[in-house]
Amino acid sequence: MGRGDLNVLVVDDDFRVANLHAGIVSALPGFTVGATVTTVAAARAAIDEHEFDLALVDVYLPDGCGVELVRELRFDAMMLTAAIESDTVRAALSSGALVYLVKPFDHSTLAARLAAYARYRRILSEEEVSSSMVDAALGALRPTGSPVGGAVATVGSAALSPTKDLVLQAVQGALEPMSAAQVAAAIGISRATAQRYLAALVGTGSLRMQLRYGSTGRPEQEYSAPAPARGM
Repeated sequence: MGRGDLNVLVVDDDFRVANLHAGIVSALPGFTVGATVTTVAAARAAIDEHEFDLALVDVYLPDGCGVELVRELRFDAMMLTAAIESDTVRAALSSGALVYLVKPFDHSTLAARLAAYARYRRILSEEEVSSSMVDAALGALRPTGSPVGGAVATVGSAALSPTKDLVLQAVQGALEPMSAAQVAAAIGISRATAQRYLAALVGTGSLRMQLRYGSTGRPEQEYSAPAPARGM
């Protein structure tokens, strides 16, 4: 966990989905996953033990409702859920959820929302803010069109480096999804550097990230070019 990283609590009743969301969080610079849980009780226990900046919460949990959990929180939250009832959406937003994402969504969509949240936090990091700063912070949470703006803000000069183009070309030219280690070996950079640029490209929507599950151990992050858009 780097100094100043935003610590995230992931709450989803399906451990595979929870791990997937945790993997997306971990792939972004400036974020770390403090706990991944599947129940309200486990979430409350984690909150008692750790300090979090953000929670990613499902509505449907085996021992309660995610909306009620969000209402209890003293830190920020996003709802990631398949619940599409209007009453549930309104209840989640009135309970304090900053974002409501309906499953299924593309990995880059969550990455872009997290990048936007990081920008929101930076804007509101001052002790006092102006009206225009409040407008900018709220606008950051509602990205429109391409997620480039919010994501670029989180990775700084990485978005403008020639190395980024090499990373992108390596993944786009591969026949199968590539891991950060494979990208690093292919273009002769460190794994950490490859990971940083891959995260930037996921945040802008230029690449997709998915998790590959093996028989044991942590799932491995793999990167590929997004599927081409279908014609109208």
